[in-house]
Amino acid sequence: MTLWRSPAKEALWRDEFSVLAADERYVSRRQFAKFLTLASLGMFAGNLWILLKARFRTAPVFAPATVARLGEIPVGEVKLFAYPAPQDRCILIRTAENDYAAYSQKCTHLSCAVYYEKETGRLACPCHNGFFSVKDGSVLQGPPPRPLPRILLEERGQELIATGVEGR
Repeated sequence: MTLWRSPAKEALWRDEFSVLAADERYVSRRQFAKFLTLASLGMFAGNLWILLKARFRTAPVFAPATVARLGEIPVGEVKLFAYPAPQDRCILIRTAENDYAAYSQKCTHLSCAVYYEKETGRLACPCHNGFFSVKDGSVLQGPPPRPLPRILLEERGQELIATGVEGR
């Protein structure tokens, strides 16, 4: 079997696969309906999975963890720590002699790391000029859609203990 005929005739494969370029772009109603049906079924299955996962999700259990010792951090300074898991970075700020505040260090806009601005007394996100209040973690300015998750602290003797996360 030869793949080429004489130069006057076209190649053999063109006879066997006679697909015209104009017909390649054509989509029949049946093909379009199949695509829409499969896409809809895929989206339905994905939404069903999300619903079931949310329905049977258990509340997270936060184990208490020592964050710092009282007086370890000077007033107006910060300490970085991880809570509740090693990949969850947090920031502890000593705002006054006996006042401490701790928040997740992950901005609620695009997860950039926030830092404490001592001069202005607020938490800043350098990515898009987002600012958060040190008092309650609320959004002061910028694109962040919600406040920073607050780390709940307890004083036990001379130690600050993280006991949970509020607003997660």
